[in-house]
Amino acid sequence: MEHFTAELFVAGSALAQDWFLLLPLPVILLANWHERRRSCRSEGPATAVADLIWPVLVLIALSAALLGFLLGFLLYAADPAHAGPRPGLFAAVMVATAAAAGAVTRRGVRGRLARLLPIDPDSALDASALVLALVTVGYQLANQLAVDVLTRPAGFQPLGVPDMIAQEVPFLLAAFCGVGLFLRRSLGEARRRLGWVRPSPWQILLALAAAGLFYAFGSGADFLTHLLTPATAHRLDAVDQRLFGNLRGPGGIAVLALSAGICEETLFRGAIQPRLGLFVAALVFAALHTEYGLTLDEVAVFVLALGLGLVRRLTNTTSSIVCHVVYDALVAVGVGGVWLAGALAVEVGLVLVSLAAYFTGRLAPSDPARAAGGPDRT
Repeated sequence: MEHFTAELFVAGSALAQDWFLLLPLPVILLANWHERRRSCRSEGPATAVADLIWPVLVLIALSAALLGFLLGFLLYAADPAHAGPRPGLFAAVMVATAAAAGAVTRRGVRGRLARLLPIDPDSALDASALVLALVTVGYQLANQLAVDVLTRPAGFQPLGVPDMIAQEVPFLLAAFCGVGLFLRRSLGEARRRLGWVRPSPWQILLALAAAGLFYAFGSGADFLTHLLTPATAHRLDAVDQRLFGNLRGPGGIAVLALSAGICEETLFRGAIQPRLGLFVAALVFAALHTEYGLTLDEVAVFVLALGLGLVRRLTNTTSSIVCHVVYDALVAVGVGGVWLAGALAVEVGLVLVSLAAYFTGRLAPSDPARAAGGPDRT
């Protein structure tokens, strides 16, 4: 029973993407319907249906609290003699999450949050995005506090090429549904809202320079992890090998980099960041990369997400996709030995050219929804 319940928590961490991205799709569609009705100022039977979004959001908040008590009880029942405070901590975090999610369904609370975040207090779509973001981050935090997933690398199943694609495609679907594809926008309008535009050569150079800087930062964070917490670093290496060991060939690396870069950037930097802001988008991104546990690597993921958000804000989502793809490829292949000096020279050149382009105005953004609160955020 203990093994089963711990694996349940591990599986919940690994499958949180599916839970977050697929199950709430009806809520996202309903919120888009409400947004369309509000923008058209229409009344009638459809209005009452669209307004169901508010009790649905309250129900999601209540469900988060119930989930905390249920899974906390299962964890305690697995091994009451050694459970300690963890089941209670899981439930407490989920109850706090539910309270926060319920609070943002109130217009007054959203009005105060609008001073910090680029949200519209009257938007049901913004309220839905906030509720789902809070529940996702809260669940992942509670899950990490309840079970140390790094002690059970066997709980992570090796990913093949089909698995990687199947894991990433829901991000893409959620992004297009989130911006109201075929409900409020045509395919072309949704693409532009998500920042899928043709980048300029200068923007591509910036993306490449940023990818190199991110790789250096990630390598430094990995070095610190091995230096300061060698036991944790060993477990992280085991999890990494367990997850991605089947994707070490050229084809696997290409699929990993392209699928993660395209699908994740489209959702987090294309759909979420213009609506909830750079910080919240980065926080949700880090929360969904829980294979690293509560470690320095997880902090590094959050910092890298902020960096990708800055690339998107300065340019467009296409450029942040290029940056993400190149970064993942660099991590998978590695840069060292005889290649290191050449790579450093190229990186210095890219950084200098990017700085020159920035200060001379050549990095002019090419999509209107690039920044949080941009004119096309809705």
